[in-house]
Amino acid sequence: MESKPLELGLLRSFSPLDGLKSENLHALARKTVLRELTTGRLLFKEADTDKRTYYLVSGVLELLHENRSVLVIRGGSPEARNPIAPGQPRRYAARVVSDKIEFVSIDSDMLDMMLTWDQTGSYEVNELRGVGEEGPSSDDWMTNLLQTKAFHKIPPANIQAIFMRMQRVDYRPGEVVIKQGDEGDYFYVIVKGRCAVTRETPLNKEGIKLAELGIGDTFGEEALISDAKRNASVTMVTEGTLMRLAKQDFRTLLNEPMLEWVDLDEGRSIIAAGGKWLDVRLPSEFENYRLDGALNLPLYFIRLKLKTLERDVHYVVCCDTGRRSSAGAYILSERGFRASVLKGGLMAYQTK
Repeated sequence: MESKPLELGLLRSFSPLDGLKSENLHALARKTVLRELTTGRLLFKEADTDKRTYYLVSGVLELLHENRSVLVIRGGSPEARNPIAPGQPRRYAARVVSDKIEFVSIDSDMLDMMLTWDQTGSYEVNELRGVGEEGPSSDDWMTNLLQTKAFHKIPPANIQAIFMRMQRVDYRPGEVVIKQGDEGDYFYVIVKGRCAVTRETPLNKEGIKLAELGIGDTFGEEALISDAKRNASVTMVTEGTLMRLAKQDFRTLLNEPMLEWVDLDEGRSIIAAGGKWLDVRLPSEFENYRLDGALNLPLYFIRLKLKTLERDVHYVVCCDTGRRSSAGAYILSERGFRASVLKGGLMAYQTK
């Protein structure tokens, strides 16, 4: 296989890459090359589990199932805007039928994490108070934390364990607590002092200020839920004290009790009883493939559009893999909605 440097504009022609923020698209372009494959060669085999996402740039591919042709895809066609036969294991083989093809190959896990990171965007910070509610009325951070909807669904034994496992850390003014681009490692609660939240962009390396947080506010959870990198930095404005909970403790004690996972049949039963599918992918992904009757509310819009959702409806949240939908379901559960997550995501059920 030959490879060529990739033009950034080419990535923008594919879904859901066209929805990525510029800085994340640039980062993806640096990890991606344009490759060629000649006639008769297989791009992938049926039943492969290669965890790659492929896009056809030029040439013609034939999809085969049990050695029988089922679909022909041409570069530049509407079908070629979307990934080629996504899902693992592969349901089809893909064979080159033109003289050659040009294609793009991306690590699927990296792409999924990048989409999650991109769509949580400026929402790395999750304030304790709900939308439209008043802020904490006292400096008792533990009481404030226990009064949030997030803790209402956690078993009492887990709450006790959370406080026992939290670590107290003191910080000086100007000290960085979490840095944009780092791996998620802790969930934080502010006990004393104030923090500034900033997001670096290609045009502003100093960072754009997104929020200032005070006693009782929390941050850092979305990177832990979705396995994405930190998409914002948090720096102490004043001298302060934070309580932090390690990633594995957060997942076991706080995150997992709030997430209800269901398979496709269980999801359909919820829908039949009056629930609704809530698809948190980008509109371009939703248009290409979706469940019947599903609502589309991209992850980055969820907090802004909470008032459009019905409080008495049980939502089954879905995306391609379950990563973005788990972050979406956590946000809904934290705000008092009944939300389940489709286990394995839509890719696991496209043939069913």
